[in-house]
Amino acid sequence: MRSYDAFIQLLGLTVVAAPAAMVLILGLPSLAGRPLSERSISRTIQTAIMVALLAALTVLTTMLADGDRHLAIEVGNWVKIEHPHYHFSIKLLFDRLSVPFVILTFVLCGIIGAFANRYMHRERGFNRFFVFFAFFVLGMVFTSLAGTIETLFVGWELVGLSSALLVGFYIERPAPVRNGLYVWTVYRVSDAALLLAALVLHHVRGEGDFEKLLGAGPWPAGEATITQWQALSVGALLLVAAAGKSALAPFSGWLPRAMEGPTPSSAVFYGALSVHLGAFLLLRASPLLALSPALCAGVVTIGLATAFFAASAGRVQTDIKCALSFASLTQVGIIVAEIGLFAPLSAWLLYVPLVHILGHGCLRTLQFVRAPTLLLDYRSLENAIGTPLPHANGIWDRCIPARRRRWFYRLALERGYVDAWLADYVVTPVLRVFRVCDALERRWARLLSGSSKQGQDARPAGEESL
Repeated sequence: MRSYDAFIQLLGLTVVAAPAAMVLILGLPSLAGRPLSERSISRTIQTAIMVALLAALTVLTTMLADGDRHLAIEVGNWVKIEHPHYHFSIKLLFDRLSVPFVILTFVLCGIIGAFANRYMHRERGFNRFFVFFAFFVLGMVFTSLAGTIETLFVGWELVGLSSALLVGFYIERPAPVRNGLYVWTVYRVSDAALLLAALVLHHVRGEGDFEKLLGAGPWPAGEATITQWQALSVGALLLVAAAGKSALAPFSGWLPRAMEGPTPSSAVFYGALSVHLGAFLLLRASPLLALSPALCAGVVTIGLATAFFAASAGRVQTDIKCALSFASLTQVGIIVAEIGLFAPLSAWLLYVPLVHILGHGCLRTLQFVRAPTLLLDYRSLENAIGTPLPHANGIWDRCIPARRRRWFYRLALERGYVDAWLADYVVTPVLRVFRVCDALERRWARLLSGSSKQGQDARPAGEESL
């Protein structure tokens, strides 16, 4: 029996070790200035993802055969203090939530990796793209299998960093770099909320172990072991973190800016995986939602508001990637509303949003990958018939007066002015703080170096405000 447990733990560690090895194999030669060839990069990506996928499928098969719904693997402790009781541990958790999500990650990342190998062929940043892609895969695996909030935060940061870097992938143009900085700034708000939630959990329980917080029962049957007010405070912070990562209202303005990245990254990040991380976090914390009706009401409200906003904005988009991103956000809003609605009713109903995530991720990945050739097919069809394809009026066009339709059209075209709100009240203040810190750091460096240069640093030429 001990050898069997050791075998299962070895498989579980392989699920994480394979993406970590992929990062090292691609990253270390890049740091040495001798990146691998395109063929070697492609083989490394395919081999690592295939090994990890087979290990995850084996774990799933074994758990189904034995009827085991819960497998925890203790990797180690970062910090362990007995008085007061504070533990920062690394723990991997395999259950009915994490295993399907990590398998979805490997399947879609494998498909996108094969697609990107041809899409990015002879691109100057081919190696850079796949290094960032490897970090994203590792971050998704850590987030999916996290058994503690510290482990989740590590994966959360890796996903955010790789996403922002790939939004600004085309560094020779100012718009992608500026939008990548914009996305990274909004992510900082989300990350700060998750970090505050971790601090509150450690203050309440002394550790961030999900089993100790959400109950030792297998998901989704766990019961939180904290009070209703504690659940409301922690859950509200987690909701802000989920809203920032999944572009929920009012943080939806960064999503169209993220389409500046290459199509493969848009497909796997904002169509299939990264955009669902907020919903995944809420599913993991569903026992907290069940304790607080007010928190559930907030989750449902934000989900429905996001779905309405995204459906409205998506109807007026002229760029296919932006239209698909808003269509994806519409479904994410519905998924979040399902979580808030079903959590207090029955834990077993939470399988509905989980299945919704799995199906929507696969469908949206296919649509993003198909988008470039779809445009070519439409153009060929229009050239063949000699006229643009007809556009059928929907039910809203027949029910809403023309004057009111123009007002809705303007509101949707401006994306509900959410983008302007984010720029004025979130991104710009954070950038101001960063610039002040940068100026102070430069002055301090000049003081330490004994430089006599006076005056403030000049702003770099060509820098534009957001």
